Amino acid sequence: MTLMPDFTPDLKAMQADLHALARIESPSTDPAAIARVMDVVEGWARDLGADTHALGGGTRLFNFGVDSAGAGGSAHGQTTPGLQGHRRPVLVLTHADTVWPHGTLEHMPLREDGVRLYGPGTYDMKAGIVGLFHALRSLRGEWPQGGVQVLLSPDEETGSLSSRAHIENAARCARVALVVEPPVADTHALKTGRKGTGSYLLTFTGVASHAGNKPEEGASAVTAAAQATLDLQALARPDLGTTVSVGLIRGGSAVNVIPAHATLEIDLRVSTLAEADRVDAAVRAWTPSDPRVTVQVTGGLNRPPFEQSEGTLALYAQAREIARDLGFDLTHAVVGGGSDGNFTAPIVPTLDGLGAPGDGAHAQHEHVRLDRWADHVRLLARLLREI
Repeated sequence: MTLMPDFTPDLKAMQADLHALARIESPSTDPAAIARVMDVVEGWARDLGADTHALGGGTRLFNFGVDSAGAGGSAHGQTTPGLQGHRRPVLVLTHADTVWPHGTLEHMPLREDGVRLYGPGTYDMKAGIVGLFHALRSLRGEWPQGGVQVLLSPDEETGSLSSRAHIENAARCARVALVVEPPVADTHALKTGRKGTGSYLLTFTGVASHAGNKPEEGASAVTAAAQATLDLQALARPDLGTTVSVGLIRGGSAVNVIPAHATLEIDLRVSTLAEADRVDAAVRAWTPSDPRVTVQVTGGLNRPPFEQSEGTLALYAQAREIARDLGFDLTHAVVGGGSDGNFTAPIVPTLDGLGAPGDGAHAQHEHVRLDRWADHVRLLARLLREI
């Protein structure tokens, strides 16, 4: 397969496509809004001759030159792994949902300021979708051996509960996975590892009593929650990449009542499954010092750690050489946030951060760097051709 040597992404066209997607607000809580974004993207895929499939839970799958035998049936959402080697497709992961609620564009409108294009959902990750499709267009229908399979998730920002099975199934049938989440802010590094992420909800039930007249008859759920906060946050091992943070705590009914109810929510980040197991066991074994207070624990690890592997580092090395050939430097990093790449990395070599450079994911200053975007699209196009 040949790629036009003078391929230069049309930045104005990419900006127009990004505006088209970003103007459709698509919070994770609104499946209909997410579907409107997906409809636009599916139209782009059909224009390129893709076979498109709607999977359960709102996920969509677009196949470009995919050999259904080599993909093991994943072209149709089935679960049987297929052939080894080059007949397996290159899997590309994308998501259509954002963290931003409806109405955000009213106070955070799309705008350009010099080399930056600001707006909700631009950096994370609608510009990644746009860049991917411009890279696909540059191939002019000459797909790599095994083809390209694009999975578009509706719920990445909320943990991929409906799409995880589809992602893992596609990974079992792929030879590599590329994730068009944005690169690291400022350095624009690719991501060769991510921490695993999890959360816990602890619900405490104590005994209420009058705080002035009979405090001794009460058993404070809030006190238990405070003790749990200190004890469980002490499980953190920053030297091993493990963080445990109580981000929300609620409890009580009135200031003059010994509180009978409280809850706390924990954010967990781990670099290894061993650390996830250690923390999980400790959280579930924790008991209040007052035996009259009970605690119920729900939750756990949501995304497994994306641990660096030889296969992923080999993909990065290939990307770095392509970048050098294109005239820019490329680095890599392990980051704390999770992505759908966490699900594929234990199954198949995975390279993340291949979306649009910029900054401000989930923040008011979310933006794409227009002066760097085209280089990363050229990189993605070459990877799709050469992997």
